[in-house]
Amino acid sequence: MQFIWAALGLVCVALALIGVALPLLPTVPFLLLAAFFFARSSERLHTWLVTHRLFGPMILDWQQSGAIRPGAKKAATLSIAAVFGLSLVFAVPSHVLLIQAVVLSGVLIFIWTRPNG
Repeated sequence: MQFIWAALGLVCVALALIGVALPLLPTVPFLLLAAFFFARSSERLHTWLVTHRLFGPMILDWQQSGAIRPGAKKAATLSIAAVFGLSLVFAVPSHVLLIQAVVLSGVLIFIWTRPNG
């Protein structure tokens, strides 16, 4: 079972790294999942992730106080606006736009109501 947890953690880290380059793919949720999976599979991988210079502070902020750093909040907001903007540009059907607006608004409300890390 530990092998499966570790493999899932590695997949999440890979998706997070892709998300660094592609602004439409979220990075932090995949890192949080990776930390969760590594905590159940490999102390070494978990320690590596939470002590990582770039990713570690975001994970620890969330684990300790449910906080999200202001820069991450701004990046998430810009990514969400870009996704919705692209949907408008590509003339996505109105019912899809409505669903996106509701879901993405909920995500933004969640993000901006978290404490600052």
